[in-house]
Amino acid sequence: MIDTHVHFWNYNKVKDAWITDDMKVLQRDFLPEHLRTELKENNVDGVIAVQADQSENETTFLFELAKKNPEIKGIVAWVDLQNENVETRLLYYSQSHIIKGFRHIVQGEPDGFLKGEKFLNGIKLLKNFNFTYDILIYEKQLNEAIEFVNKFPEQKFVIDHCAKPAIKNKSINNWIKGMQEISQNKNVYCKLSGLTTEADWINWKEKDFNPYFDCVFEAFGTDRLVFGSDWPVVLVSGSYTKWKNIVEKYMHNFSAEEKRKVFTENASEFYNLNA
Repeated sequence: MIDTHVHFWNYNKVKDAWITDDMKVLQRDFLPEHLRTELKENNVDGVIAVQADQSENETTFLFELAKKNPEIKGIVAWVDLQNENVETRLLYYSQSHIIKGFRHIVQGEPDGFLKGEKFLNGIKLLKNFNFTYDILIYEKQLNEAIEFVNKFPEQKFVIDHCAKPAIKNKSINNWIKGMQEISQNKNVYCKLSGLTTEADWINWKEKDFNPYFDCVFEAFGTDRLVFGSDWPVVLVSGSYTKWKNIVEKYMHNFSAEEKRKVFTENASEFYNLNA
């Protein structure tokens, strides 16, 4: 069983200024040893460590963690995709089999970021090295993301956190339309992760997530969905076990093969974990 989305950090209030005081539970170090009990209790064999800071120092940090912690099966790192020397950096990172792909925190960028020529030039190079790309956006950026992925039919993409729908506001129609459209690209996968964080942190109910699950399971099918915990961010609105149980409960009547795809095989295929 593979968890496709966890973060690690040594907390620094300047570097990690995004962790505001209403997220105090996250204002401390989170390292592999802090996650190990959760993984064991939930029968999770390995994780994908995803960047949380936009620097190559972050990439080095995750790489060093992976060398000492075998549960880290792959890294979604950060590199400046807009830099003119990005091809040289990608060549360098391609020498490490643990680095599977890259991510940029597009949710914090202004409108039009995914149309930028320099950024697109960087994305265009990824497939030459068999690197994946994680799309981190809010629901309001879906239309821009659709235009973006249409430009790269051979690039492997995965949408983090189901594009962060506005669950707390019970706003769903525009999100459904966007997810249905972007899923038409067969090179685009979707992570079942991060939804409790988009709901009312204190008062969410399991049933709140069913319409969102209904949409992505219909749109992507069990061949292009992967499980992710979004640990430790999930702790602001629940726990690792609660979120995994929600996904498992929704999939209760799915076949063993379908469950194996969502929790293991799709992640292995997408992130090339058997290389």
